[in-house]
Amino acid sequence: MTEHQPPGGPSCDPPEGPSGGPAEDPDPAYDAVVLAGGAARRLGGVDKPGVRVGGRALLDRVLTACADARTTVVVADPRPTERPVVWAREEPPGGGPLAALAAGLRHTTADQVLVVSADLPFLGYRTVRGLLTSLRHGAADGVLLTDSDGRDQPLVAAYRAGPLRRGLAALTGRHGELTGLPLRRLTGSLGLTRTSDPVASFDCDTWDDIATARARIREHGHVLDEWISAVKDELGIDLDVDTGVLLDLARDAAHGVARPAAPLTTFLVGYAAARAGGDREAVAEAAHKAAALALRWADEETLDATPETPDTRPDA
Repeated sequence: MTEHQPPGGPSCDPPEGPSGGPAEDPDPAYDAVVLAGGAARRLGGVDKPGVRVGGRALLDRVLTACADARTTVVVADPRPTERPVVWAREEPPGGGPLAALAAGLRHTTADQVLVVSADLPFLGYRTVRGLLTSLRHGAADGVLLTDSDGRDQPLVAAYRAGPLRRGLAALTGRHGELTGLPLRRLTGSLGLTRTSDPVASFDCDTWDDIATARARIREHGHVLDEWISAVKDELGIDLDVDTGVLLDLARDAAHGVARPAAPLTTFLVGYAAARAGGDREAVAEAAHKAAALALRWADEETLDATPETPDTRPDA
């Protein structure tokens, strides 16, 4: 799993419209239910949602992926999180995924519900949005991911709330309670669409899984994006910036001025962008100005190093 596998489903680019650009698809409102109260027996009973991968708790990584949910319900005992959530708990605690899902669903009102576990280190916004878009444009009761072995992952899925509620009510009526019932009792009664995404569906059940996840995010192709995401969460910054522009600026400053100029210049660009409103355009404008200055600085040094051509004109 440490080698990146391009996902072949909802986490890919959005579908193209007639002109070749992204298709028009206004984001529908949705709620999210995150199941985070498992016993984590294969991890020795450790607090799995709090285990850190890439410097961030697994639960916080999942909450970032569904940050635009209208309501996010976490079914677990309350704990500090980087984003505000609604807390719920099944009764009795530890009653299994069906009981936990029912407890979380009571706090939701949207027609579409994202249902995910709290141990998905590579779940991202694009995967979440892809699941919801597929659900919206299809006729299925839900859209779920399958893992690298083709197995269903019903806790990485988007569902229509109506069929979920009816299915849970039917099971409660049949068995008297949901405690201890396997999740397939519910999903087996639903019409589901499946899509493969070996990366986003990767969950951390064992310490080997944790080690694999930690190793993957430090690979060359992932480490920068992972680091930027971690820093933004740590600093409470919700800004999508063009990292390529900033890296080009740092390169120009280091090459044309001096190596320490790179981090200092990018800091000043961030400060200037914040004073100008702090949006993506402000960052791009400040970076453009600083990059142009760095190039002019380098040009002057080149000119100064070139000896002037002797003046061979005859005396006047």
